[in-house]
Amino acid sequence: MTDATSAARWRTGILAAVLIAGGGGYWIGQRGQGEAPTGATSNARKILYYYDPMFPNQKFDKPGKSPFMDMQLEPKYADEGGGATAPGISVDPAARQSLGIRVVAAEMGSLAATFDVNGTVDFNQRDVAIVQARSGGFVERVYRLAPGDVIRAGAPIADLQLPEWGSAQTEYLSVKRLGRPDLTAAARQRLRLMGMPEAVIAQVDRSGRTSGTVTVRAPIGGVVQTLGARAGVTLAEGQTLAEISGLGTVWLNAALPEAQSGAVQVGQRATAKLTAFPGEAFGGRVVAILPTAAADSRTLTVRVELANRGGRLRPGMFASVALGGDASPALLVPSEAVIRTGTRSIVMLETGDGRYHPAEVQTGREGGGKTEILRGLVAGEKVVASGQFLLDSEASLTGIAVRPLEDAK
Repeated sequence: MTDATSAARWRTGILAAVLIAGGGGYWIGQRGQGEAPTGATSNARKILYYYDPMFPNQKFDKPGKSPFMDMQLEPKYADEGGGATAPGISVDPAARQSLGIRVVAAEMGSLAATFDVNGTVDFNQRDVAIVQARSGGFVERVYRLAPGDVIRAGAPIADLQLPEWGSAQTEYLSVKRLGRPDLTAAARQRLRLMGMPEAVIAQVDRSGRTSGTVTVRAPIGGVVQTLGARAGVTLAEGQTLAEISGLGTVWLNAALPEAQSGAVQVGQRATAKLTAFPGEAFGGRVVAILPTAAADSRTLTVRVELANRGGRLRPGMFASVALGGDASPALLVPSEAVIRTGTRSIVMLETGDGRYHPAEVQTGREGGGKTEILRGLVAGEKVVASGQFLLDSEASLTGIAVRPLEDAK
């Protein structure tokens, strides 16, 4: 017998043994579907379903290869968790200590109602005065002013020569000499309609002389934003001579995250702190919440009006402002206990005897490291505040269903 012949017979014997073993196993498996095999114990583990460990939410009735990955499906037994007999994830005390699992009870408390946002000081755009020429003429003199100067109310801006006013004053004095009160009143009213101040009309009455020159004064105190008056310049009726922004009050425009926009309302009090005045607080109130949000930062602009005594608050200064309403009682858990998946929020409940179960919750406000729970928990239930991500991963892997909101106590 040659070596080649011996090797061929050896391979043939091995193949026959494999086929016999495979056929016997298949036969035993087929018998097992109809009756228990001989010698089977009564406490055999019950298989609930089969699953792919990479896609634990997909369940299969029969064993085989996973349609997702090139691997065999794993059996899920009733005593492993996820079945009715053993809900949740079981962790022994030694493992809990090594994983650093910390449990905190949900409790009623008062959530901090205020939160800080940043902003910048700006001019109060409602406190603006526009100085215009009431009649055509020219500028005789401009007082020493420039854009950016701070002036007081009543400060002179420019002297104007208005020929039309001079002729109207001459006509008024001529009518007054006639001694006809009705005509005099009509002529006086014409001077008012031309925009002539009462002080100028009274001076004409007292002196009996006309004057086409008038001094234009600042109607409010503040900052000169623009100055269009220049000596010798010809003026048209309605031409702007100066624009003045008041400084009695200023606006603080703060960037409010849109997630917190529901906690701020017009009329609420606000407290601002500026780096320029450490240790000092400036009180104000919310006068407006602008209707559009910034697309890049997803923030709304909240406008806070602040009193500006002494003109200390200057536009462009940086400030932080505390916003919010009154504190109200709420069911609170540590913010670190909440797992946000993008579509819902989940906490890991301690159900007793070292077992844990995921539960869906609806969250509300946040502040001071606490999160308000609107639905899904009741006071006294214990949640995992540290190590919850490992438990959540295990729950997802083993296919444990998350307790829905409507099943909460």
